[in-house]
Amino acid sequence: MTLRETATELVRRLQTAGFDAYWVGGCVRDYFLGREPKDFDVATNAVPEQVERIFQRTIPVGRKFGVLIVLEKGFEFQIATFRAESDYQDGRHPEQVTFGDPKADASRRDFTINGLFYDPVNDVLHDWVGGEVDLKAKVLRTIGEPAERFAEDHLRLLRAVRFAAQLNFQIEAKTFAAMVANAPKIKTISAERIREELMKVFRPPHAARGLDLLRESGLLEQVLPEIAATITCEQTPDYHPEGSVYNHVRLMLSQLPEDASPELPWAVLLHDVAKPVTASRDPETGSIHFYGHEKVGAEMAEVLLQRLKFPRKETDEIVAAVLYHMQFKDVPNMRKSTLRRMIMRETFPLELALHRLDCLGSHRMLDHYDFMVEQERELEKKPEILPPLLNGNDLMALGMQPGPAMGELLTELRDKQLQEELKTSDEAREWVLEKLKTKP
Repeated sequence: MTLRETATELVRRLQTAGFDAYWVGGCVRDYFLGREPKDFDVATNAVPEQVERIFQRTIPVGRKFGVLIVLEKGFEFQIATFRAESDYQDGRHPEQVTFGDPKADASRRDFTINGLFYDPVNDVLHDWVGGEVDLKAKVLRTIGEPAERFAEDHLRLLRAVRFAAQLNFQIEAKTFAAMVANAPKIKTISAERIREELMKVFRPPHAARGLDLLRESGLLEQVLPEIAATITCEQTPDYHPEGSVYNHVRLMLSQLPEDASPELPWAVLLHDVAKPVTASRDPETGSIHFYGHEKVGAEMAEVLLQRLKFPRKETDEIVAAVLYHMQFKDVPNMRKSTLRRMIMRETFPLELALHRLDCLGSHRMLDHYDFMVEQERELEKKPEILPPLLNGNDLMALGMQPGPAMGELLTELRDKQLQEELKTSDEAREWVLEKLKTKP
């Protein structure tokens, strides 16, 4: 049984037991947009105790608010009792929750397209908020007064950007005006929640539009002020015909591949983050330079990612991509050993994907990218050179004492291996023995 079939069966069982039950929220929106929902939420007039009697496996994730997780056929479903909410004190959570009817439940939701209720058993759509019209017109509109909806939950400001970007909808004028007016309130939301929404905003294929909506609404200055600073940061047209750093980043985001890793959009956003603070102009030629922006940018990227509570591993990977992104301009002139050290870095796939977008977002020349792809293929054909030929224990067995000299010799040995001057362990031992003979 599929996810959708199981979700329909849940509604059928609640109705058979004498209760009202509907699919609600994003699954209804996606279903009527012709998208296959990734999860299904169900709303019902059954209270938690009654839901628990109907379904054997439940998790009381928000029982006092009428919310349970039901485990069925290997899937998870959220089943919630119809409720009304009031008295939002912190811009995020209601102080009062009362069980109610489906109309009241629809009215408490954020946007009209998320306020539709659908009965999959009888194929009946219930629309108490005008969501069906907005869904067909591709318009994002709050339910009721926009200022009130955003005051209840400030995270809805970012959710509006996310839905408009990912669904390619237009934001209704009053809703957008309220977003602009309330943009500073997003700072009251936890960093983790902001990060989660931004991760969704910057997913392909509409990441560039997400960036534009953040900028136009004033939210970019609030959540990513370092990126907002790139809007007015001009670049030399010879290298960057697209104009400002912001335009460059936007172009890169517009060409993210569908299968982009979660880290890639952030590497794009942050690879030139230090250009505004490192910019200088040559008084004679008028050229604009950003000396050391990759190093300063790596430091700024780490601060920003830590502020948004990114996991350590993802932070390290994105920071590395920022730090190394300028190396690609020199790859045709690098020694083979240097190229191979570069390719063997754990973060190289992210760095290479970033470099490709960096080119597509500016001069559009992919010669260095193609060169590195070929170098990577060449290395894959020679797996025997990937592990070091000798290690410290091997050198001690040859009579060498641990210390700085050993480290220097291992580095020199590795370079010769990557340069293909030494290809086997025996060759490496002979070379080391000759080196030791010449040492005083």
